[in-house]
Amino acid sequence: MIRINLLPVRAAQKKARLQGQLVVLVLSLVVTCLICGGLYTSIAVKISAEKKEIAKIDKELRRLRKALGEVAQFKKLQKEFQGKLDVLAQLQAKKTGPVHLLDELSRVLPDKLWLSSVKESGGSVSIKGVGLNEETVARFMGDLEASPYYQQVELTVTEQTKQGNLKLQKFDISCRAETPAAPKTK
Repeated sequence: MIRINLLPVRAAQKKARLQGQLVVLVLSLVVTCLICGGLYTSIAVKISAEKKEIAKIDKELRRLRKALGEVAQFKKLQKEFQGKLDVLAQLQAKKTGPVHLLDELSRVLPDKLWLSSVKESGGSVSIKGVGLNEETVARFMGDLEASPYYQQVELTVTEQTKQGNLKLQKFDISCRAETPAAPKTK
């Protein structure tokens, strides 16, 4: 029987198989590393882009907050100016009040009746004067009460005084000053 020694062939085959497996292992490691490197680079690029976007949004947010602060400041100033305009409108409306009161007072003032003082404070009017007689004072009070500018006319004091050889009626009237509603324009 002939014996053939196949050991070196088997060892060579085994060695070749081992080298093939080693090459496959190294190639798979290289491919895995390349894939991981590619994924890492891709994710790093995305993270960098997101960081840039966040920085851009933060910058825009700071700009908008500043603008919002300016808007709040403008609203505060607008409210303050509106308050001032309201005060000016009230003053404008009340500006003509004393003129109308005095004009109406001079309109209803009868002959033979003289005023010594007229005081207006907080809507309350005090009128002091001297009349020739009681009828003159009563007519003055009636005309004053008929006026739209004077309400709740009351005679608080009346007394007879002598001035020279004339007997006069000294009076003190209190009333409320009213501003009649303005007529509506069409």
